[in-house]
Amino acid sequence: MATFSFDIVSEYNKAEMNNVFSQVEREIATRFDFKGTPAAIEWLGEKKGFKLIGAGEWQLDSIMDIIRKKLVTREQSSKSLDLTKPRVESNLKTTWEIPFVEGLSQENAKKITKVIKDEAPKAKAQIQGEAVRVTSGSKDELQGIMTLLNAQDFDFVLSYINYR
Repeated sequence: MATFSFDIVSEYNKAEMNNVFSQVEREIATRFDFKGTPAAIEWLGEKKGFKLIGAGEWQLDSIMDIIRKKLVTREQSSKSLDLTKPRVESNLKTTWEIPFVEGLSQENAKKITKVIKDEAPKAKAQIQGEAVRVTSGSKDELQGIMTLLNAQDFDFVLSYINYR
């Protein structure tokens, strides 16, 4: 009997994040309420996140709203943004570093395997580093597991790769 499998990982779409960045940058440049202010968005490190710059908290919140809207229009999840870092105020400017969340933690991988074991006992889920490999004898069951996991309200992004 043939076995089929796929891997579950937590990744963001780099090309889409690039598009979101350029759209947000364009909107900041054209908005009247940002004229003459330090409002800007920059890349964090080697495109591993966004760095928001504004005149104050209110401006950072406005830029964050723009980012969320652009993510939704590009069908990306805002769960890929790590909003836990504190905002830094200095020299009449406020900055906020927002790195992208990538990789499954052991705790999150265990949550996924528990859901799979509870709902699809015929399928087998194994944690392999920062991924969870799901195997089954039926492609339909694997597709059902994907649907099941997408219906769950995890606080991280799920991506499916290596579907065989």
